[in-house]
Order: sequence, then structure tokens, then C-alpha cells
Amino acid sequence: MPDPAAVLFDVDGTLVDSNYLHARAWHSAFREAGVIVPTWRIHRAIGMDGATLIQTLAGDLDDKAAEHADELHSRFYRESADELTLLPGAREVLADLHDQGLRVLLASSAAPDELSILRKLLDSESVLYAVTSGEDVDTAKPDPSIVRVALERAGVPARRAVFVGDAVWDVRACAAVGVPTVGVLSGGISRAELQDEGAAFVCDDVAHLLREVDRSPIAPLL
Repeated sequence: MPDPAAVLFDVDGTLVDSNYLHARAWHSAFREAGVIVPTWRIHRAIGMDGATLIQTLAGDLDDKAAEHADELHSRFYRESADELTLLPGAREVLADLHDQGLRVLLASSAAPDELSILRKLLDSESVLYAVTSGEDVDTAKPDPSIVRVALERAGVPARRAVFVGDAVWDVRACAAVGVPTVGVLSGGISRAELQDEGAAFVCDDVAHLLREVDRSPIAPLL
């Protein structure tokens, strides 16, 4: 039998169509905290560690205002949860790779309450080998800590794993630990940007990945 192998999935923007809800929630949160940040700038930072996002986009906020903005974002996002939908192929890709013998993980650094909403929507617990959340690390991507945690829970080395994500922060985090990345365009980041960061394969969404899996970095794991 070959050594175990795993596919690590980001969730926001990769499996669930949530990036623009996050951007809208951050825009409202910043506005209530007293600063206007253009939504397009927020969108480009989605997937980044929350504290880093605030520092990058609204670095003039003091600690109290920054904490308030973070709390507001979480509240506004939860209030919009009924607008969340799965991206094409989300359940199917998880089930198919599991059925082919791969260890399938959700490698997310979302807050536990947010991740709970996403997991309920995915309704794929039976095919998941393990799950990570924001409770597992102090700093989210592009810091590679969450990828390391996911590898540990998968019980595989970096050479026997592939990460699927939608953001440049995913690619950077994985590059730091030697995990190849499949980039998907469903989070709204361009093919060129994902490729320039080092994504080994880029496709429209996980439905596209499922159709092209034999051409992707996942193929050698099967």
C-alpha cells in the first residue's frame, strides 16, 4: 500500500461562496469603527489573518477600535449567514477524493462559530479526516502555522499533501512548508496572481478541479 496522502482544503472562497460577504461585513465594520476602506481593497485581503488585515487596511485604528472592528465584522458576517451558498462541486470533490483513498481535511483558520456554520452548510462530515480552526493557531495565513497543524492531523509529510485554496495567502503559507497548491478562481483572485505566487495548478473552481484532477498535483497522490 502507498503511504497515506491528504488533500487540505481552504473553505472560504474555495468550498463556500463567502468572500464577498466577508468583504461587505468588514466594510460595514470599518465604517462603524470610524474609517472608510474601499471594498475592493478589503476583498484583496480576504483570507489574511484578521489582525494583519486590520493593520494592513486600517493601521491608524488604535487597539480598542481595532478590536471593536473585529467584533463587528464577526457579528455582521454571522447576520448574513443565510446568504451563504456552496460553490460548484464543493461536496462532490470532498466525497470523490475520500472515496479514492485520500485523507480529506478542512484546513481553515476561521473562528469556531463561523466554521460551524460552514461545516453545517457543507454537510460532509462523514468524508472528513480532520478539521482545523482559528483556535489551533495564534496567527492565520499567510503564516504557515495552520498548514503545519493540518499536516500533523493528516499524519502525512508535506510531499504527500496538496492544498486547495483561493487566495495568494494560501499559496504563500503552503510554499513556506513545501506543500503544492491548487489555486481556484472562485474567491475572486486572478489566475496570474495565483500563478505568480507559485500555485502549481489553477482552475475555475473545485468542480473544475474534479474534472481535471488527473492533470493536477493531486494525481500523483492517488
